[in-house]
Amino acid sequence: MRSVTTRRGIEAKVRTLGTDANPPLVYLHGAGGLMPTEPVLECLAEHFAVFAPEWPGFGEEMTESRLEDMLDFTLHGWDLIECLGLDRPCLVGHSMGGMIAAEMAAINPTGLSGLALLAAAGLWLDDHPVPDIFAMLPFELAEVLFSDPKAGEQVLTAGLDFGDDDALKQFLVGNARKLGTAGKILFPIPNRRLSKRLYRVSTATVLVWGQQDKLLPPVYAERYQELLTGTVAELHLIDGAAHMLPYEQPEATAAAVCALLG
Repeated sequence: MRSVTTRRGIEAKVRTLGTDANPPLVYLHGAGGLMPTEPVLECLAEHFAVFAPEWPGFGEEMTESRLEDMLDFTLHGWDLIECLGLDRPCLVGHSMGGMIAAEMAAINPTGLSGLALLAAAGLWLDDHPVPDIFAMLPFELAEVLFSDPKAGEQVLTAGLDFGDDDALKQFLVGNARKLGTAGKILFPIPNRRLSKRLYRVSTATVLVWGQQDKLLPPVYAERYQELLTGTVAELHLIDGAAHMLPYEQPEATAAAVCALLG
C-alpha cells in the first residue's frame, strides 16, 4: 500500500498491482471495503497498472467526516486520480464504487479512457426495490450478496474467529464505520439523481453483472444501458455470481472488463 494526500488534504492508502508499463486502471471498491485478498485485482493486474484506493471511513485514517455528500465522493475520486498522476485511466467500480465511478464519468466525460461498472448501485426501480443492507446481520448479508452464502461469510468476515471477543469488537466497530460512510450516499435509498446525469457519459463502457444478483438484479444493468445514451454500453452477465461477482467469479469479471477496456 502507498499513501497519497489529495489537494484537499485527505490522506488515503492505495493498493497497487501490476507494472507501470501497462495502461493505468483505478478500481473503486464497494461498501465492504478492500478485502485482504482481492482476486479480481490480481487478474486485472495482468493487463493494467492497477490502483485501488481506500475510501475515507474504510482505512486507518479517520477522514470520513470530510466527505458529506455525493459531490464530495465524486470530486474525491478525481482528486485521487490527480495526485496519483494518472492521465485518462480506465475506471472500474464495484457496487457503491460503481455508483461513484458513473458520477465521475458524468462530471468529466473526457477524463477517462474506459469505464466498467460492476453491479453498480445508484439507480432505483420501484418495481425492484433494493434490500436494506444496513439492517442486516453478517449472515443475512451473505445470503443476499453471494450465490454461495457459506463462501460469502468467509469473505465478509475475512476468516475472523468471532469466539474471540477482541476480534468481534474490532469487526463490529470497523463495519459500523464502513456502513456509516457508505450510508451517506446509499441510505435510505441509493438514488442521488444519477439517472439524470448518465446521458453525459461518453466513455466506452461495460456493465458487468452477476446473473444471480439479489441485491441489484440484472434489470438494473438494463436500466443503466437505457440511460447511457451518450455511449454504447456492453452488458456481460456472469453465471455463478451474485452481487459480489469480483469475489465469486474474478477471472470472468476481469475478462469482461478487459474485453472492452484492455
